[in-house]
Amino acid sequence: MRAAPRPFRRTAFAALPNFSGINPPAPDVVESGRLLAKTVAKAERTQRIGKGMLNRILGSSKDSPSGAAEDRILPVVWLLGKTGAGKSSLVRALTEQSDAEIGNGFRPCTRTARRYDFPPEEPLVRFLDTRGLGEAGYDPSEDLETCRQSSHVLLLVCRLDDPVQGIVADALAEILHQDKKMRVILVLTGKDLVPDPEARARAVGMIAKQMKRASGDDLPSVTIALDPDGAGDVEGLEDLRQHLLDALPAAGLLLEKSRASDAEALEFLKHKRCVLSYAGVALTSDLAPVVGMVAVPATQLKMLHELGLRYGVKWDRRVGKAFLSTMGLGIGARFAASFGVRELAKLIPAYGQTVGAATAGAISFATTYALGRAAAYFLYRSTHGSPPSEEELRQIYQRAFKRSSDEAA
Repeated sequence: MRAAPRPFRRTAFAALPNFSGINPPAPDVVESGRLLAKTVAKAERTQRIGKGMLNRILGSSKDSPSGAAEDRILPVVWLLGKTGAGKSSLVRALTEQSDAEIGNGFRPCTRTARRYDFPPEEPLVRFLDTRGLGEAGYDPSEDLETCRQSSHVLLLVCRLDDPVQGIVADALAEILHQDKKMRVILVLTGKDLVPDPEARARAVGMIAKQMKRASGDDLPSVTIALDPDGAGDVEGLEDLRQHLLDALPAAGLLLEKSRASDAEALEFLKHKRCVLSYAGVALTSDLAPVVGMVAVPATQLKMLHELGLRYGVKWDRRVGKAFLSTMGLGIGARFAASFGVRELAKLIPAYGQTVGAATAGAISFATTYALGRAAAYFLYRSTHGSPPSEEELRQIYQRAFKRSSDEAA
């Protein structure tokens, strides 16, 4: 059973009855706050209806994360390359796990492809690793089709000291022929194996040129050294994490090397995976028509209650009202309006089952993450006796939304 969250100091809520330290909001802010408050109230009224559905998505218990992961739609990072390109080492460097943890964590998903869910205890991202291209007797057709259908971003892994990458380029061309929207990042490993700068530049140019011919465009790329001891190339890994954040925020936010600029940010890092977990549930539950109208608000409300517990505060109507008032105008109104439009879009045959559903899921992920980030900031500041202003909280929300949304949002 998961240990109870560590309580946080609760000095300010007793010292600030009714949050009187917050300036009264303007009339238009009040109206927008009422609109968002209605959404939350509706979630509370329908929580009983959505409980069974939400439990199915979350898993019947926090003690069974593996079952929950099977029900959720995890962001999937697919690694493709020749044998020895460094795919497993790349997963190890990105997740900062040991060789033993990586090796024991992989599970078969086809006869010749395997998956690794991270973190193992409550997965938030999935890595797919296919057998090395070019191996004798290996026909990659089945793996390419299966992995293409279930992946969100492709890491094309090539070693700089192996310029013969025609088979990888052919596979890339076939993948993009079937799915022109597949996001691809070219990862050039073995930076340390080609120490001469001029030779390295030629190798980079040669491989990049092959992949451009296959894809029809320049691919975002990184050059990286993967040390056997797992130390990795700090600069190269940072570049790769940034590309992942741009291409697939749900994975990039988890894998980024977070830095805390102050005590509040440091505290949020302790709860970031919790927020990402709920954002992932919101994404999954908002892919089907109508389901999201119940499950997404219920998921967000559940997240706010858990964050309250983690910060040592009972999230009740009083706290919720203070939070919504501080959040202010536009956020509540725009979210409520766009949420209804997204749900209607999902009901349109063909369009709703693809574009509408995908967009709804992406936006629900971003809004849930941004809501959790803003709530964490609000709770921290309020428990320390300095509730944030409307402008401060809005900036926190908007910054988090921007970082957690992609072009679909």
